[in-house]
Amino acid sequence: MKTVDHHGRETAYRVRGDEAAGPGLLCIHGSGGTSDVWTGQSRLVDRTPVVAVDLSGHGDSDDVDADGGADALEAYAADVVAVAEETGASVLVGNSLGGAVAMWVALERDLSLDGLVLTGTGARLTVLEDLLVWLRDDFDRAVEFLHGTDRLFHDVDEQTLDRSRAAMRDAGQAVVARDFRTCHEFDVRDRLSDIDVPSLAVVGEHDALTPPQFHEYLADEIPDCRLQVLDDAAHLAMIEQPTAFNDAVGAFLDDL
Repeated sequence: MKTVDHHGRETAYRVRGDEAAGPGLLCIHGSGGTSDVWTGQSRLVDRTPVVAVDLSGHGDSDDVDADGGADALEAYAADVVAVAEETGASVLVGNSLGGAVAMWVALERDLSLDGLVLTGTGARLTVLEDLLVWLRDDFDRAVEFLHGTDRLFHDVDEQTLDRSRAAMRDAGQAVVARDFRTCHEFDVRDRLSDIDVPSLAVVGEHDALTPPQFHEYLADEIPDCRLQVLDDAAHLAMIEQPTAFNDAVGAFLDDL
């Protein structure tokens, strides 16, 4: 892990293939995740460096004093900008909350970007009210709900499920609840036409958390955006179908 200092905190990130040609991917995890969710994307290092960040309060990064919603979104965007400026990565790859952060950076920050890959995400990320309550009052129930069929995963082995559950518990109830509150308040539906970089919307066909129609909307409303639906995957398609996911991203890089 490497770190970058900014805004009084250290943000951790991993770099693979830093000598490779290409624009550099900066991968941003979702709620309760870490940079580890992008391990399968290390296979792209033959064509571009791959950077994966731990957002504040996740993995090896310092936490930030921020409430869920706009404050946390701004803090996470600052993490991404700091790592992008440190590494030179210019294609943001965001999953779920990470996709919201990527869009927010493209819309609100003065950062030179070559592209966006938006996966398992949407222009609006309303969270089920029951889930918000469980995240506050019954964290174990929330974790089990998210690991139900066709939410985070479509069909994976128990070891993968256990690792995912453990990562969410390691992040902790307060951080995960903050993440989902930030998703719940995110809404840029009226601003997608202002995203002026080539984009790719990638979704697992079985994703019940951010279904294919969310990504169809992104493809329709972002001026230069293509859609890719991946078979036999749900919300974390980059884990469940890494080869298909990487092929989609590779084709996108070819066009860039």
